[in-house]
Amino acid sequence: MTKYLISFPSSAMDHIADEDFPAVVAASHAVVQEAKDAGVWIFGGGINEHVPSVMVGGDGTVTSDTYPQTREFDGGFTVLEVPTKEEALVWAAKIAVSCRCAQELREFQYNPES
Repeated sequence: MTKYLISFPSSAMDHIADEDFPAVVAASHAVVQEAKDAGVWIFGGGINEHVPSVMVGGDGTVTSDTYPQTREFDGGFTVLEVPTKEEALVWAAKIAVSCRCAQELREFQYNPES
């Protein structure tokens, strides 16, 4: 079984009207429950955009910094474990429909220790 990351940036949901947001939340929660019931759910959530990231250096020092390419890392993500990329795409499509925005799919490298 392979783990997949399905994610989107916060700005992908900017087109959703405030009055439609409760329906999006309900639909996305239904897909999460479906994934849990199917036994493919590993973890998911949204990045808390109000808490700044920190960088922990290779020497253990902590600074209020981040990698340049992740300064805008926000939004939501889901980690699922499924047998095929095709099944991961089916789940990504379900999430995209429920959240009303495109989703990015990435495959985790196999790690026999995880």
